[in-house]
Amino acid sequence: MSDRPRSPRQPASSRSGFGGHSSSDHRSGHRAPGRPGAPGAPASRAGGPAAPHQRPPARPQAAPTALDPNEPLRLSKRMAELGLASRREADELIAKGWVKVDGVVVSELGSKVTRSQRVEISQQAQAQQARRVTVLINKPMGYVSGQAEDGYEPAVVLVTPDNHWRDDRSGVRFERSHLRSLVPAGRLDIDSVGLLVLTQDGVVARQLIGDDSEVEKEYLVRVAWPDAKRAGPLPEIFPANLMALLNHGLSLDGVQLRPARVSWQNDDQLRFVLREGRKRQIRRMCEAVGLKVVGLKRVRIGRVMLGDLPPGQWRYLRADESFV
Repeated sequence: MSDRPRSPRQPASSRSGFGGHSSSDHRSGHRAPGRPGAPGAPASRAGGPAAPHQRPPARPQAAPTALDPNEPLRLSKRMAELGLASRREADELIAKGWVKVDGVVVSELGSKVTRSQRVEISQQAQAQQARRVTVLINKPMGYVSGQAEDGYEPAVVLVTPDNHWRDDRSGVRFERSHLRSLVPAGRLDIDSVGLLVLTQDGVVARQLIGDDSEVEKEYLVRVAWPDAKRAGPLPEIFPANLMALLNHGLSLDGVQLRPARVSWQNDDQLRFVLREGRKRQIRRMCEAVGLKVVGLKRVRIGRVMLGDLPPGQWRYLRADESFV
């Protein structure tokens, strides 16, 4: 989007005691198009003004490099690699003396380790992590993902007892402490709706929005084609070469997009599956091929579905759910 996330409500059996992981474990309305490369500009076809049917040559990929097991790196970074904690959380655990390296407590921030060394966290750390929650919201239009802006409220204001979905099967009871440090793991534009994740768990946040995230996000996107030369269902009249560009061949802000999976769901609705989350990415991709987004809804993040969660309501991530 790979470390496997743990539900913030469920201590993993492999973390009992100090028997933890070792190094072998592995916004609003339409925006006018900006100048090329500007954050609000539409996507461009890779390779510049090439004809729409031409697929630009793929960028050469650097050969993967093996990780040196003896390379020294900060303990907090290694803990993040192992999925034990986010780097910020790791520093907190280290300072509390809740981390061992090869059986020895390490409490000095900035300490270095190698990938060949065994890193474990204590039962106290596991218990602290188990109390952290992840919340799933069906965000309606008119709310921003993060901090309030331009008079619009952040989606976190929806996390109240009154809006708690009565069919939540997590078994978790709402506490005011669950609102502390509850932050969005990814964004969903003010004019988009659907699944939004808020979490207290740094590991979950890293899994969803870290630089190395491979977690898929699925969207249903209702579109119109203002420049259509003839009437008919869009799957029949929209050019195949432009559909191919939506799947691979567009760039945003001068950077080529990862391959996507884009297909027609019905006469005016597309299904997008992405493994990245650039600013207003889908809207800019559609604009680049002449489509106008009429509605956008996120229905899945990894293995977690929006399902029947009603608009404006929320639930907890269950102990038996994970994003990967």
